[in-house]
Amino acid sequence: MKALVFQGPGHIAWQDVADPSLKDAADAVVRVDTVTICGTDLHIVKGDVPEVTPGRVLGHEAVGTVVETGGDVRTVRPGDRVLISCISSCGRCRFCREARYGQCRGGGGWVLGHTVDGTQAEYVRVPFADLSVHPLPSTVDSFDAMLLADIYPTAYEVGVLNGQVRPGDTVVVVGAGPIGLAAITTAGLYSPGRIIAVDLAEPRLAAARSLGAEATVNAAEGPERLVEDLTEGLGADVVIEAVGEPESFEMCTRMVRPGGRVANIGVHGKPALLHLEDLWIKDVTLTTGLVDTYSTPMLLRMLAAGRLPAASLITHRFELRLMEEAYDVFSHAGDTGALKVALGGPRHDTLSVAAQP
Repeated sequence: MKALVFQGPGHIAWQDVADPSLKDAADAVVRVDTVTICGTDLHIVKGDVPEVTPGRVLGHEAVGTVVETGGDVRTVRPGDRVLISCISSCGRCRFCREARYGQCRGGGGWVLGHTVDGTQAEYVRVPFADLSVHPLPSTVDSFDAMLLADIYPTAYEVGVLNGQVRPGDTVVVVGAGPIGLAAITTAGLYSPGRIIAVDLAEPRLAAARSLGAEATVNAAEGPERLVEDLTEGLGADVVIEAVGEPESFEMCTRMVRPGGRVANIGVHGKPALLHLEDLWIKDVTLTTGLVDTYSTPMLLRMLAAGRLPAASLITHRFELRLMEEAYDVFSHAGDTGALKVALGGPRHDTLSVAAQP
């Protein structure tokens, strides 16, 4: 089969690899029907995630069709259309029993495209299939569902819930990429007083406004001043970091009010300066975290009910074989206007490219 393989920092290739096969009775092999690229994948390609070694098939977000299951799999069978979660769960360890699946110590957690071969391929082996894939109702579109593999549960759990967004809050989201936009959407479920989006790219700020951001500001134009003006000098109740750069994290800590919360979602490849000499006296709460995906079933119900904008975040679509081109478009989002890119379709070899700026 063909797959997108990490060759080392700065290098990827769409190439022939061995077909996946069952390695454990709890595994499933899934044909990938639709797949996407995550900002975390870009961090991997940059060399920010050293656990990913050359030769690894990347990707951790997809919708596909089950083609084979191990003898212990009970909840899905060949022919089922499923959402592949970015997090795998053994279901037995201490953390899985606490629904902290991202910290699974039984062989799960974030493994796809990280420590085992991932979803940016024609087929993928999914470990712990009973708890790591979600059967999809026929009414849910595959491209819509794919955005619940990672970005929606990540934005909701690590951003909105960790940040404890409450009615009336001023919420600042730094980074209006897919995760940031999903954070804006899910923060809106809690009736904040206002949402402010910060980014460098005008197309992303426009998307933020369409999804509920009351105010937007270019990151190069002093967002701290806007937040200060809108909060009468107090600062934001919740600031969500959705970029993964030291500068953006430090900006977040400057915009939060006394007693406020900074929820870091972004994947950081370099240290960020933590000004505890300023933050401790303000009683600021800082949270980080890898998504657990315990919210995925609830988000799927909301999606089926038409309560979540999903495919509207997809700006570019490609045939699966154009994976390298899709990476180029996604990694130059400032120039291409890319929010989320999607690859695949009902059949990989028949979907025509329908990219839009």
